Amino acid sequence: MSYPQPTAGTPGPGPGRTAWREGLDRLRAAAITEPGRLRGIGAVLAGLLIVFGAVTAWQVDDRAAASDAVVGNSQPLSADAADIYRSLADADTTAASGFLAGGQEPRAVRQRYEKDIAVASELLVKAAANTKGSASAREQIAKLNEQLPQYTGLVESARANNRQGLPLGGAYLRYASDRMREELLPAARRLYEAETGRLGSDYDDAERWPWAALGTGVLALAALGWAQRREYLRTNRVFNHGLLGASAATTVVLLWLVVGHGVARAELEDSYAHGAKSLQVLNEARIASLQARGDENLTLVARGAVLTPGGDDAYEASYRAGMRRLVGGDRGGPERGTLLERARSLADDSAGGDPVDTAIEDVRRWQQRHGEARTADDGGNYERALPKVIGERGSTGESFDRVDDALRRALTHEQGEFRRAADDGRGALAGLTAGAAVLAVLGAAGAVLGIGRRLSEYR
Repeated sequence: MSYPQPTAGTPGPGPGRTAWREGLDRLRAAAITEPGRLRGIGAVLAGLLIVFGAVTAWQVDDRAAASDAVVGNSQPLSADAADIYRSLADADTTAASGFLAGGQEPRAVRQRYEKDIAVASELLVKAAANTKGSASAREQIAKLNEQLPQYTGLVESARANNRQGLPLGGAYLRYASDRMREELLPAARRLYEAETGRLGSDYDDAERWPWAALGTGVLALAALGWAQRREYLRTNRVFNHGLLGASAATTVVLLWLVVGHGVARAELEDSYAHGAKSLQVLNEARIASLQARGDENLTLVARGAVLTPGGDDAYEASYRAGMRRLVGGDRGGPERGTLLERARSLADDSAGGDPVDTAIEDVRRWQQRHGEARTADDGGNYERALPKVIGERGSTGESFDRVDDALRRALTHEQGEFRRAADDGRGALAGLTAGAAVLAVLGAAGAVLGIGRRLSEYR
């Protein structure tokens, strides 16, 4: 039995293609009916609400993580980097003080030096374990770990020669101090700057407005409003409880997001302005005072052996430059723009301001005593100048210790202020991630139920 063959230009039966076309036609026909439109509207609304919840949860979680990093990682690492610098600078200053005391170095001075080196070494280990994302920070840590044993070896050589009364000890100490100032302290400062920059970056991430979540929320709320208006115009019904519930859930999430992030942002800004920023200035002031003290000691160690291009004592010139940076001239209050003036202006209560005022008074007393010591030394009376620098009472060393203690108290207070404000900022975001996700799901369910109620009327 033969079957007729299709002629040219006549399509074959193509059952698969016909079924696909039929399905597409049915979908088109269903979509232009009111039930079809309602199903599409319900799907779009549910999808928008789910996307809104997901984007909100993602962006809030991202900002909460940045806030956690500010409090638990970048700010502590910045503080540790400042302590590394302070410990190294204090070790160098203490080594010079011990050298000036002669062959019999005071036990307290020796212990202070050893403690400084131990603290710096411990903090370097901690920084190496926690500084994983910054190549610059890792490079500086490696350099410090390499250079620190060389520095301590030079200091021990200086001590050994000094105990034997050999003048070579002074040369060893100057070389060790040069190594500290030219290699270790610059590396420590770069480490501090890297960690401080990371802190600023974390602050920026934590404070950035979640525009994608806000935009998606407004779009979802507008779509819900349009759907309810459409229903009112077609059915004259004022309320659809499902859509109304979805709108309420969306509004709650939006308000929670705006208020929560606004409060978090305000608290974080406060923690920076009255905490982190004050800590940075106080750390700079403490470092400047340590450098000035080291220069003062080395002026007596070098005895004019190291000169500036202009022929002045290099260490004395460095001391004066450090003091100008710290407080300005030799008289009156701190000059505008100096470190202690900035620290005082940033202190927002007496608990933070009083230690800075004390430091200013002791710096002025230090400058006065330093002038007396230099007058004696420049007059050829080294034996009279020495106790004015390293003596237990009435010396510049006593003034320096008082300055350092006052700045330490100010730092402790500002650290507490920073922590309180930053913790408040983190707390403002608590629960928002989970709350946004739950409310978005409930809103999507409400939208589906609201549309489903309308669909039931067509059955």
